[in-house]
Amino acid sequence: MALIPFSSRLVADVGISLGDEGKGRLIPEIVEELRGTPARVGLVLKVNGGANSGHTAAGIKLNLLPAGVVERGVGLAIGSGVVADPRKILWEALPLEKKGLPVLGRLLVDERALVSDLTHRLLDLAWEDYRVNVLREEPRGSTGRGITPAYLDEVGQWQITFADFAGPREVFDRKLAQRADRALRTIRHVCQVSPETFSAFFDKLTAAERRANAEALQLGVFPDAEFDFTVFRGAEPFTLDVGRLAETYWRAGQRLLANIGEVRERVLAETRAGRTVIGEFGQAYWLDKRHGFPPNVTASHTFTPELFQSAGIPVQPVHTFGVAKAYDTKVGTHVFLTQMDDAHPLAALLKKLEFGTSTGRQRMVGWADAVEKGDALRYGGFQDLMINKLDALTWSGDWRGDLLICTAYEDAGGRRYHHVPRNDALRRTLRPVYEKHPGWAEDVSRARKFADLPPNARAYVAAMMRTLVNVAWHGEPPPAADKLPNLRYLGVGPEPSQIIRDVPATADLIRL
Repeated sequence: MALIPFSSRLVADVGISLGDEGKGRLIPEIVEELRGTPARVGLVLKVNGGANSGHTAAGIKLNLLPAGVVERGVGLAIGSGVVADPRKILWEALPLEKKGLPVLGRLLVDERALVSDLTHRLLDLAWEDYRVNVLREEPRGSTGRGITPAYLDEVGQWQITFADFAGPREVFDRKLAQRADRALRTIRHVCQVSPETFSAFFDKLTAAERRANAEALQLGVFPDAEFDFTVFRGAEPFTLDVGRLAETYWRAGQRLLANIGEVRERVLAETRAGRTVIGEFGQAYWLDKRHGFPPNVTASHTFTPELFQSAGIPVQPVHTFGVAKAYDTKVGTHVFLTQMDDAHPLAALLKKLEFGTSTGRQRMVGWADAVEKGDALRYGGFQDLMINKLDALTWSGDWRGDLLICTAYEDAGGRRYHHVPRNDALRRTLRPVYEKHPGWAEDVSRARKFADLPPNARAYVAAMMRTLVNVAWHGEPPPAADKLPNLRYLGVGPEPSQIIRDVPATADLIRL
């Protein structure tokens, strides 16, 4: 089956669950499909979030840089909607360059992108401590990367942007000193962190970054001291060595000075030349700060409309690509209606695969939730779909059972809900209604055509598409066949080659 042409030169790469769907893997697929055509991918734009959104592409794990780094001939950009630590950019870019993968020569950071720094990370840890030890609530599950505090500086109109690295040093120093003062007062007097806990934050960050940057240390790209956060700890409790902090961040910003510029002009230039721009999103639809379920959301907008805000260009047609797994995962403290019991044999298998790219935290695993994905289609919209990790469901070890897909929610009185309730208190009381599908024992990882899959695997994929469509248009006629979302790519393993590209049209899958 010939692939349907993309409907726009702007492509949004978005998640339709709660993150960790494999969005980074989509980038090389689109690049390869359009390679050698006038519409080739000219730019991959990181749209939102910061170093809290881990992506993996071609085996390379990234947090802040867009996954387009694995494609040498493609430009890279960080949009104005991103909060970016300049040190983190260098921590990711320089080891890749050491291994022969050019990054900085093709990276453009929008001058309006927000600078995040150590003070945001300290605030992130302090607010988590406040939630647990003062409010006596469950932890929020923050990554500790300082993302929410950085966005709070934006809405509070205390921005430091990458443009500040091109301005007078004294202005940058003043802004950073004021930021540090606000953070320290908040940590001490609002969050009520103890002096011992405050001191321990620096050790915690040091250990986390040395672990995260172990390869860079092994390659000799950075000395061990590069990741020592204790050097910023002041002589007294609730103080910082602000001079050292300002010098460190100013120096990092100066190393990136040639990379700072107008992303909006670059995006317009690429699209006017007929080339494709991919907007790579962090997190997913149900983690959007407005449409998700606080406090278990991120601090940015995580779906297609944010592409225009972050790129700084007019609203125009965009081709949205929804990415999901063949099952569901969540990390943190989410209410997970379709979560499997940890004792389930499939759960035991899946949990061996599922760890957060950014934090290394164990993910929870569960059955595919068509209600969440169908609502992402109904209210968010997407033209194409990629489903990853079908191979992970194959029978193995003690796992020999049926597969479940959640098609609705139900309350204690038997009332069915075919869309995700906006009221989170209500949502927490519901239970999933499942549709059962037989599993398979055959190895699907070598399949490269849809017809090569065993019948039960084909039927399961078809059921995922059918239930998604049924939710999106519940109670009303679905659109014409050519308006249904298309399953463009089906992942059957972690390698770039383990992709099926000839999946039948959705209307045909529904009949199947």
